[in-house]
Amino acid sequence: MSSWIKINGSTNRSYPDIPDGYRETISEGTRCIGFLDRKLTKGNGSVESLREAIDEADAIVVGAGAGLSTSAGLTYSGERFMSVFSDFYREYGITDMYSGGFYPFPSPDIMWAWWSRHIYFNRYIDPPRPVYNDLLSVLDGKDYFVVTTNVDHQFQRAGFDKKRLFYTQGDYGLFQSTGPKNRRTYDNEEYVLRMLESQGFVKDGSGTYGIPESGVTMRIDSDLIPICPDDGMPMTLNLRSDDTFVEDDGWRAASARYSDYLRRHEGQKVLYLEMGVGSNTPVIVKYPFWFRTWKHPQSRYACLNYGEAYCPKEISDRSICIDGDIGNVLTELLN
Repeated sequence: MSSWIKINGSTNRSYPDIPDGYRETISEGTRCIGFLDRKLTKGNGSVESLREAIDEADAIVVGAGAGLSTSAGLTYSGERFMSVFSDFYREYGITDMYSGGFYPFPSPDIMWAWWSRHIYFNRYIDPPRPVYNDLLSVLDGKDYFVVTTNVDHQFQRAGFDKKRLFYTQGDYGLFQSTGPKNRRTYDNEEYVLRMLESQGFVKDGSGTYGIPESGVTMRIDSDLIPICPDDGMPMTLNLRSDDTFVEDDGWRAASARYSDYLRRHEGQKVLYLEMGVGSNTPVIVKYPFWFRTWKHPQSRYACLNYGEAYCPKEISDRSICIDGDIGNVLTELLN
């Protein structure tokens, strides 16, 4: 079993000498609550003004949330959900991928049947729409850095420079041990594919797994339940839900690069480009972007969001808020 696993990082390491961009930015987000008025405005925005802001920027910090993946077609409900999880809907009444992640499944083999599907169809396949590719084209030739709460790895799949990415909340492609002293993460692709095959999923002509006419089961073989090769403990996903989340060597390095990027560009014309960020974790992206725009007069803030495009009135004169589908806005930018 352990031969399937690629191990990332060390089991025990402290990081006293490198900056922590994650906690630095949360501190800024918290300060924003006290500094900026809660009276929000939709601001003013157009694709033309966004194009101008991108062209004039010395640096662009992209802050991405779930709305970006939704625009790319990685939806968690409706037809896409039913095409993969209709059996879980019939058996357990689960109606979407998000709520299914919290369901108390009766056994580990059923739980991992759920999660292997969830991981594969959101992490290991390309999205239906080329939104991430279009964003990369929009940023071509620009000095950029991406901070995201998304865990679906779609930036790297689209070809973004890994050293310009910071996945703050984890990665569907990584497992971690439930042992509290183990600070490593483990690549899970081969695990996930074997789990799918044990349920009966088969590859089509393009190499993508799908459900055959004979159907699939809702459980994996018991010997596929992931056990950590280092400490023998059950594995779980490397997703931030509480203080057991493992911040491994790669995560720490990305956090440090984010901090360094922000520091190097202080005082320049920085565009804080927020895309699809909701209100679940505003202190990671939204509030810090507001705070930095307010703090640095040469900075600008842009928000692309369907139904939630707004900003504090203190920075409205330097903000571009576009209420609409992100993919459509990027298409207009490219055209």
